[in-house]
Amino acid sequence: MIFFFWFALFCIGVAWLAYVYAGYPLFLWVSGLWRKFEPQFVHDYLPKVSVLISARNEEKDIEWKVRETLSWNYPADRLELIVASDASVDRTDEILQSIHDSRLRYVRMESRVGKNEALNRLAKIATGNLLLFSDANSHIGKDCLSGMVRHFSDSRVGCVTGTEHTQSEAEELAVSSGTRAYLDYEFGVTRLESRVGSVIVCDGSLFAIRRSLFHTLQPDLANDLELPFWIGSKGYALLCDPSAWALEKAMRSPREEFNRKKRICGQGALGFWRLRHCLRGFRGWQFVSRKVLRWLSLIPMAMILAGTIMLSRHPFFALLVALQAVFYILAFGGWMLNLRDQQGGPLFTMPFYFMLVNLAAIIGVFQACTGRRFAVWEVAVLSRGRQNA
Repeated sequence: MIFFFWFALFCIGVAWLAYVYAGYPLFLWVSGLWRKFEPQFVHDYLPKVSVLISARNEEKDIEWKVRETLSWNYPADRLELIVASDASVDRTDEILQSIHDSRLRYVRMESRVGKNEALNRLAKIATGNLLLFSDANSHIGKDCLSGMVRHFSDSRVGCVTGTEHTQSEAEELAVSSGTRAYLDYEFGVTRLESRVGSVIVCDGSLFAIRRSLFHTLQPDLANDLELPFWIGSKGYALLCDPSAWALEKAMRSPREEFNRKKRICGQGALGFWRLRHCLRGFRGWQFVSRKVLRWLSLIPMAMILAGTIMLSRHPFFALLVALQAVFYILAFGGWMLNLRDQQGGPLFTMPFYFMLVNLAAIIGVFQACTGRRFAVWEVAVLSRGRQNA
């Protein structure tokens, strides 16, 4: 009887992880065979677009970001850029005031209100048919906007997201190379969701919606989660344009990446609870599969470890215990390499980053459940500063 208990625990843990990381993408692929969404494009569809950016102490990046945005290959008379400075105390305001272009509008928040409240104020004064959200440290390709807006020529489409890439570095640290591998996997899953017209969460560095579908944002949720929730609940398609990319400086600090993931997952868990009425049927299954079960990945990992240890009298399970020990040793080695600013190959990078993000995720969910909120936060300093586009 004891054997069957531990064996069942082991099997549940394995099935959980296998479903989250392989089963869900497989089910999406199969779903795409019979419910594939194909947008109908209208040539020369060029609506007016309002680009919204909330900035807080972004003096290292705000000038090139503004100039780069205003140089996109898009009709000048159909593009406006509205930037909010959220009570910045560095040179952000001074830099914005020094840029003279009729398409740039600048709003100063005298007291700090947080990203979402700043975006709420910008959305009220935006005049575009579409709203495009981006970050102050994200490079956007010159032709990305033109590629994204063509999807909106189909009235069934309510939201289009791009994808984030990180800049390659001469010295690739474990956390930065791990981030790149994670983003590649996420992009693959997002493309499968887009295939059925049901992207669950957008990339906050680059996504666009119809202005008519903008919903006043709650201060302590993520805009790239809340808006897709609302738009999907209205029956609109949410797509990913693989040609639309945002390039950001790779994260180098494990602490900054840990805090970022913890905040994202905490906001996600809170959003899932508050907006659960927006997630029904297919989209509800998607969110639980892609996010909730993954945030809790440490639980099945613990189940697998406990099960194999208790069954280790059998050679097969003894081997599994040894393999898990190697995995955790490699993860620890990747952490040590990163602390010493040394390069980490995939052998160390993947275990380290996997453990880092999953530990951050479950802590973020726990904090959200116990009342922690993330209406305002400090930017990751080491991810700021101009990178080559």
